Amino acid sequence: MQDYGRNETISNNESTDVLSRYGAIKDLSTSIQEVSMERDRSFAFVVDKEDSDETLNALNAGSALARQLRDVVIPEVDTYTYKKMADNAGKTLYSQSISKSNAYEKLTDATEWLDEKKVPTDGRVAVVTPAFYKLLKQDSNAVLETEVGQDMRVKGVIANMDGMIIQKVISNLLPSGLNFMVAHKVATTQAIKLAEYKLHTDTPLASGTIVTGRIYYTAFVRNNKKDAIYVSLSGSQPASL
Repeated sequence: MQDYGRNETISNNESTDVLSRYGAIKDLSTSIQEVSMERDRSFAFVVDKEDSDETLNALNAGSALARQLRDVVIPEVDTYTYKKMADNAGKTLYSQSISKSNAYEKLTDATEWLDEKKVPTDGRVAVVTPAFYKLLKQDSNAVLETEVGQDMRVKGVIANMDGMIIQKVISNLLPSGLNFMVAHKVATTQAIKLAEYKLHTDTPLASGTIVTGRIYYTAFVRNNKKDAIYVSLSGSQPASL
């Protein structure tokens, strides 16, 4: 921003800047962030016909594939994404001791940070461990809205606070020592370039059904949006940092 030159004479100079009453006209600058697809993962297992028959089809390829996706593939992708977010957060606080008397205060420190960085209120999510959520519920200053629809509970959302979604995630899916992470969805991109899952029945390789899968994915934090991520850790800051 600059002062408008209402009564000034418009002139040109020999530089690349073109002068006007609005000031120098310069090319709009931009920056390019290059990222790579980092994870190319796969699995394969067989459901033998005899095993399926002897378990009265309880051992079923279709249900086994569904379980593989639910219990293995999706948690792996989520773990990778959470680590990318934590490693590239705009603000990380180390050695934070959380108790039932300060859990709410620590969480509002995060929302204050996002406020000051002009991060939109709508769309914020607080990812918390079960241990942190337990302390937050015991904090007399915290007011949690727990009327959450079933569709949101399936995604791990268990409450709202100050318009922010509270999502409880088991600690082994999160970076070590994480208390909570407050983020806005604009900061992180999760890209899945290829995901294919197949049932191969009666192939020359096995008497039964071979289940295979492949997923090619990555996740990254946008450099100009990293301030939309705030992380609280109980561990100390690594020496390399």
